[in-house]
Amino acid sequence: MLGRDRIQYKTPDQVRLMRAAGLIVADALDAVRAALAPGLTTGDLDRIANELIVGRGATPSFLNYGHPPYPATLCVSVNDEVVHGIPGSKVLKAGDVVSIDCGAILKGWHGDSAFTAVVPGAGDERTPEQVKADQDLIDTTEESMWRGIAAIAAGDRLNAVGIAVEDFVGDRFGLVEDYGGHGIGTEMHQEPHVLNYRTRDRGPKLKPGICLAIEPMLTAGGPDTKVLSDDWTVATTDGGKAAHWEHSVALLEDGLWVLTARDGGVAKLSGLGAKISALATEGQ
Repeated sequence: MLGRDRIQYKTPDQVRLMRAAGLIVADALDAVRAALAPGLTTGDLDRIANELIVGRGATPSFLNYGHPPYPATLCVSVNDEVVHGIPGSKVLKAGDVVSIDCGAILKGWHGDSAFTAVVPGAGDERTPEQVKADQDLIDTTEESMWRGIAAIAAGDRLNAVGIAVEDFVGDRFGLVEDYGGHGIGTEMHQEPHVLNYRTRDRGPKLKPGICLAIEPMLTAGGPDTKVLSDDWTVATTDGGKAAHWEHSVALLEDGLWVLTARDGGVAKLSGLGAKISALATEGQ
């Protein structure tokens, strides 16, 4: 399965196994999104996701990952936290911008996805201008992810993803360069590393069987980040809010299949003119 570029290329049957893991991740994120409310802790959200993943016979990808071992099922990053926020006793407030990242392993194969949303409910103290700014940040991050995914189908080399993301974002928001996407398969993080910005290095050729997690991160201020004292949480250095979106996607002979999107990515990618694999429409 490993090419000379050290990338793990998957067969269609292996991609189907990844799709099963991806749907568990989608279900966990849907459950967390539905539960978002003032007064809940980030740890409450983590328990919701853990119960769903374990209840489906899967294993959380993040739990005990890395050094030091990551202690939770989700990454829950609030306001100025970009990624890798450790769930715990932090209480959510109406108007908080919250990024939720989730991974699951099923039969040895990984799915990985993330979304950003505003905590709804009474007591939101943001001004109308802040409400609009936060939503623009979230929407632009999500759309930049889809532009990056669509570029996989249209591009020849991996740097097409970063070009698409950066061209869409422009100078409207800070584009985090310290972290990016990755290959995914029998491990959560595989080759290649996926940059979210333009680079002279064209990267490896995009060939059928490659599976990637595309995950841009944008900030309302500057793009610089710092790691907090827990050795995991990444926050903006200037205190600006951040957003993070992610999907796992497979490139097949006949097009793309977004493995962590419930519709396989059909709706969004069709609007962007990207070629979609017939597998993405199976069972729909």
